[in-house]
Amino acid sequence: MKNLFFILLVFLASQYTASQEKEDIMLQIEVNVTKYDKGKIYLALYDDEEHYMKKTYMSSSEEVEDHKVTIIFKGLKKGEYAFSLFHDVNSNGKLDNNFFGIPKEPYGFSNHQKGRFGPPKFDKVKFTVKENTHQKVTIK
Repeated sequence: MKNLFFILLVFLASQYTASQEKEDIMLQIEVNVTKYDKGKIYLALYDDEEHYMKKTYMSSSEEVEDHKVTIIFKGLKKGEYAFSLFHDVNSNGKLDNNFFGIPKEPYGFSNHQKGRFGPPKFDKVKFTVKENTHQKVTIK
């Protein structure tokens, strides 16, 4: 009987801890598009440096309307995040590159960073989410 009580107590404590770790934070990302008022914005959200530009934590795509897009992610935990995005102007579902692999369509990263010879480092694009957060970025 003592063992059953102990197991039940451990189970309840773990459920309480799990519910405390899960947050319901919302991240709203507003993308202003200056050049083209068509196509879609594809956005990838990363939740740590290890997965940055390798494995997306969450992603979304939205049609450009009136030169802007708003993307909302819900159910986030407190922590550091970063995002990358591109504007699929011709609506072919991919980022078009030239012969040298340089993007031909507009792209961007959190904190208005641009890469030089590749994407910017995680330290340059990361931002902290502690509560509902609103980020803005402009791409040309």
